[in-house]
Amino acid sequence: MYKRILVALENGQADATIVPHVTALARQMSAEVILLHVADGYAARYFDQLQLAESAEMREDRAYLERIAGEMRTAGLAVETQLALGNPPTEIVKIAAARECSLIAMTSHGHRWLADIFCGSTISHVRHHTTIPMLILKAEKRGR
Repeated sequence: MYKRILVALENGQADATIVPHVTALARQMSAEVILLHVADGYAARYFDQLQLAESAEMREDRAYLERIAGEMRTAGLAVETQLALGNPPTEIVKIAAARECSLIAMTSHGHRWLADIFCGSTISHVRHHTTIPMLILKAEKRGR
């Protein structure tokens, strides 16, 4: 059913919710996993236009992806990483389509309507701009 799963990671606590779930799902489905993080800081958004050097944030993001990929590979999965630059929802949709993913996995922070208006909603954009099925897990609150 799912042959290639794109996992949108934030490089934050929410990832601790989605990674174990996708690891189990990918193992059960014998699916490949693509770990994606979209760097969206100033250097990332203007990287090509201004011919900027890779920022410390981008290097940290790349190392984070490789660390998570290593953990998933140890669990026996085929895992690739991709660090994209720019607008997260746009890049998630574009990369999922280009890589012919059969599932997009993301976490939700459980914002309400007003928070989504002011903060934006990556999930809302992605779900309105793709036909690829989505798995959305509410990020667990840590430290309870």
